[in-house]
Amino acid sequence: MGKRTQVFTADQVGQAAEVLRSGGLLAFATETVYGLGADARDGTAVAAVYAAKGRPAFNPLIVHLADLATAERYAVFSPLARKLAAAFWPGPLSMVLPVRRDAGLSSLVTAGLETVALRVPAHAGARGLLAEFDGPVAAPSANPSGGISPTQVDHVLAGLDGRIDGILSGGACGVGVESTILLVEGHVSLLRAGGVSVENIETVLGTTLARPEDPSTPKSPGQLASHYAPNAALRMNATGIGAGEVLIGFGPTKGAELNLSPTGDANEAAANLFHMLRRADEIAGAAGKTIAVAPVPLQGLGLAINDRLSRAAADRG
Repeated sequence: MGKRTQVFTADQVGQAAEVLRSGGLLAFATETVYGLGADARDGTAVAAVYAAKGRPAFNPLIVHLADLATAERYAVFSPLARKLAAAFWPGPLSMVLPVRRDAGLSSLVTAGLETVALRVPAHAGARGLLAEFDGPVAAPSANPSGGISPTQVDHVLAGLDGRIDGILSGGACGVGVESTILLVEGHVSLLRAGGVSVENIETVLGTTLARPEDPSTPKSPGQLASHYAPNAALRMNATGIGAGEVLIGFGPTKGAELNLSPTGDANEAAANLFHMLRRADEIAGAAGKTIAVAPVPLQGLGLAINDRLSRAAADRG
């Protein structure tokens, strides 16, 4: 961005929320760590989160919300999910739930899956921001990918100064480790240990949690290659369209029925990726065709785009 990131004080929450409304990136304190927030409905803003972090793959992001009522706009809550929300929200617990069809969330937030991870944080500053914004905020940790998670404003600035628009100062984070993530289906599985102990969760449920090492337990969303595979076969790095193919272009692409970004903008392509794959799969399925995707340079978010495309193109044996 070429300029220093603006730091907002706690009483400037209105100005901080405006950063999110305008499609900008805002770091903010939660009780766990500082998150790097973007409007979860704005695919371009979400793509900018990945770009700022240098995140190598499009893993699903946790969506932060002001309260349970707001959360229910975006996911389907079972009685079991409501029981967990009543016990641990607001707090450092994230739940992976079926996404509502009319949620309006960017497919980049869900990584193209039919589920979404939601959390209602307990930090007073985060709750004030979320109430002021009155919408879903996608927020991974506010640090370069692979770095140590930030628990103070200085930590955020050390990694992201000039790469994001603002930081809402909220002091030091009290918990200091990321939220616990649960997959809530007919049963509850632990996807990531974190700020709420397994013992406390099991006490509320009255049963033991399935663990990630159990063969029957799904891995964390975003880790299974098959989750990204369309029904139709996919060919990467297509420099032309073959017989019986639906071509997804990047930049000026002759014969492309769909285009990730006509101008060759990787951020725009990232924002469109999962939607375009779904649309191409619908077209291909109806016509008995396969999918081809034009080359996307291995730079910036192009690395993450190619990571997802390689999973989609993998041999399903």
